[in-house]
Amino acid sequence: MPRVVFPIVDRFEIFDLAGPLQVLHEANALGAGYELIFAGLDRSAESQQGVTVTKLRALPRLGPGDLAMVPGSSVLRERQSAKNAELAAWLRKAHEAGAAVASVCVGAFLLGRAGLLDGRACTTHWKHVGELARRFPRARVFDDRLFVFDDRVLTSAGIAAGVDMTLALIEAQHNAKMAAAIAREMVVHVRRTGTDSQLNPFLAYRDHLEAGVHAVQDRIIGEPAQRHSLDVLARTAGMSRRHLTRVFLAATGISVTEYHNAIRLEHARALLDNQSLTVDAIAQECGLSDARHLRRLWKEAFGTSPRPIPNE
Repeated sequence: MPRVVFPIVDRFEIFDLAGPLQVLHEANALGAGYELIFAGLDRSAESQQGVTVTKLRALPRLGPGDLAMVPGSSVLRERQSAKNAELAAWLRKAHEAGAAVASVCVGAFLLGRAGLLDGRACTTHWKHVGELARRFPRARVFDDRLFVFDDRVLTSAGIAAGVDMTLALIEAQHNAKMAAAIAREMVVHVRRTGTDSQLNPFLAYRDHLEAGVHAVQDRIIGEPAQRHSLDVLARTAGMSRRHLTRVFLAATGISVTEYHNAIRLEHARALLDNQSLTVDAIAQECGLSDARHLRRLWKEAFGTSPRPIPNE
């Protein structure tokens, strides 16, 4: 079972802890299997907001597959702190042993003190990117990113960006469907920076609050091979056909059919990894009439063929 350790210090920002923690909690409800550990150099710590956490465990040894996630705290920006030096040494050893390390907001300053930002891309709260760059000149500090992943070192911008970073981590370690389900459960938008590649369609087109449209999307994702008549989808949404068509387009920017095809193509992309399946078989698994139909949709979407099909 992978472990996620939150090293907690006084004056920590409570949402820096609670946001990522909620994402991981929801992931566990879907079978992710994370062991969540709350640790520190002291037995308790009081948040900036006045909430105290108690019964903190001693900092454990970490290794491959584990993650240390540092919530932000003004304490971590202090230059002359023996406790910060001890925490930084623990982080450095964890990374050297194969664990990943992550920070929310100004938690990045502890990663910098541990030497883990040297030569790596990173970010922090917009108010403190200049200070982070001055303090750790070997780091490549970005001021226009929600989060940055670089060689088992994950950093995020202020507060709510910790949720975005953790959702991206869930997508990377599990799949986009799980990340989308968690975002939907938490009623948050799935955000990315402008430099990221196009969103997986399981995550894209979900940055709206139309419950009926979400219900339709969930049905299509759950049964991508079904034909899903507009009448059935309209009943799922609790709308008329005409109203669903209008609301779906307004919420997502694409039509119901375009969305269904995007999900079919993503399903096909996963099936293409199975070398024992013909493209015709993959097309049928996706609810398409034949390989020619799949190739046409694929060409329209990506400009290429899914793969050469001999003797078609």
